[in-house]
This record gives sequence, C-alpha cells and structure tokens, in this order.
Amino acid sequence: MAHVADSSSAVRPSERPQAAPPEKSHVGFEGRMMTPGLILLAALSILPFLALIAMSFSRVRLLGGVRLSPEGLTNWVRFFTDADLWMSWLRTIIYFVLTVGLEMALGVGIALCLYRVLRGRNILLSLLLLPMFAAPAIVGLLGRYLTDSTFGLYSWVLRSLGFSGDILGDPNSAFAAVVLMDVWEWTPLIALIALAGLSSVPQSVREAAAVDGASGWMALRYIIFPAISNVLLVALLIRSMDAIRYFDIIWVTTNGGPADATKIVPVRLYETAFRFFDLGYAAAIGLAMLAFSIFIARTFVRLLDTRGLTR
Repeated sequence: MAHVADSSSAVRPSERPQAAPPEKSHVGFEGRMMTPGLILLAALSILPFLALIAMSFSRVRLLGGVRLSPEGLTNWVRFFTDADLWMSWLRTIIYFVLTVGLEMALGVGIALCLYRVLRGRNILLSLLLLPMFAAPAIVGLLGRYLTDSTFGLYSWVLRSLGFSGDILGDPNSAFAAVVLMDVWEWTPLIALIALAGLSSVPQSVREAAAVDGASGWMALRYIIFPAISNVLLVALLIRSMDAIRYFDIIWVTTNGGPADATKIVPVRLYETAFRFFDLGYAAAIGLAMLAFSIFIARTFVRLLDTRGLTR
C-alpha cells in the first residue's frame, strides 16, 4: 500500500511546471554585430564635440603641446560683440538666400522644360548634370580663369558690354560672381530632384485638368506644385545644409576678398582657426554654425512633418 501511495503522489512528467522561456534580446544578432562600429562612430562624433565645447571656454595653446587654459565666457562675449563677425553673418545670410533661391527657381524651371521634352531628354539631362560632378575647388578654379581681367572669357564679354573693371577685384561683382558659380554647379541637382517629382504626378490628373479647360499656369499652381511640394522641400533642405557651410569656391577664387566682400562665416572660421590659430574663438564660431544648421534642419523637418511626409 505504501508503494501505491508513493506512486500516486509522484508528479507525472507532463504535469511538472515548465521553466519560463528565456527572454529574447532586443538587440539581436545584427545589433551585436553592429555594436563595435556604432561605439567607434559615437566616439568619433561625441568626443570631438565635447572637446569643441571645452575649447570654446578656453584659450588653446599650441606651443609645447596642446593645452587648454580656462577663460570662462571670454570667447562667447567676443563672439557676440565682434562687429566684423556679424557682418560675416549678414553676408552668409545674403549668400544663402541668393544661392538657394536662384537654384530653386532655375532648377524647377529647367525641370519643367525637360519634362516637356519627348526626344533626347536623357542626353540633355546628362549634359545638364555635368557641373554637379565637378569638385567645388575645380569649379572655383574654372570660374577664376573665366573671370580673369586679362584673358578671361567673361571679362571679355563684359568689356564688350561696357564693363571695364575687374570682376573679382570689385566687391559687388566679386560677390555676384561667387554666387553665380555656386548656382551654376548646384542648379542641376535641384532640376534632377524636381524632374523626379514631376514624373510622379499622375498623367490622368493633368489630362483631366486640360479637359476642364485649366490653363498652363493654373495646372502648375493647383496641380503640379502641390504634388511636388514635398520633393521641393527635401531639395531645399539638402541645398540649405550645404550653402550654410560653403567654403571651396570662395576660398579658391577670392580668399574672402576684396575688402572682405565675400568673407562669409565658414571663411572667417577657417582664417580664425588656421591663419591666426585662435582655436578657442574658432570653436565658438563653429558651435554657432552648428546651432544655426540644426535650426534650419529642424525648420524644414517640421514643415515636412506637418505635410505628413516623415510619418
């Protein structure tokens, strides 16, 4: 009887409580494989950023090794009271508005013209994109050669029209020249993005508008532009981020001259850091440029979010 009681009191294997399955890692195999690279990228991004913040509150000495001497808010007080730097910010804003505005207007116009071309569109598009594939320094050298006062083609054309001055020697014409060089190089990018947006507009909608008697301007205003507005905002964001920190063409052609007429903030930052070796003040200027870039990017991202593109 005892043997029967023991056997009846024993728990069957099927009735034994099973252990809870181990929780799956949220990282996963792919995450574990990417972790070393992500740590390296974070170190390469965060550590220099922290060093830049420390430099902006210090005086950087290079003789005998890099040393940071704390100076508090001296660099930032100088930043907010430097009249020459604020003039550079004003030139930067004017340069930004002119280049981005002209590129958007010309790019959309060229895209509309190419969209109506039925034969040879690929050839025309390939020729149009050629300036975009050149390095900005090469574009600057080419523009400097073409605007040379002795043998430049553009100088010869302007002299025949009555302009006898040096293009890169006059403050107004030098500023206009570097703006047009930037426009010449990056307008094809806007045209390419706008052309891609135009290709996504349904043909049936345009045909229906034509049947209803809508003119070309009405079709552009009420059908095409609303359909490609999100694409144009993306193109505007891309060019804005690049125009804020543009440096190559101006440095190659004018070095920020004449009379600081083309010295925008990136050129001023380079001179402060690598010509005068005032690295603490340059760090403050660089952080201000970063904050301005983030502000511009966040503004466009909010516009895209309100239109539902980022959801």
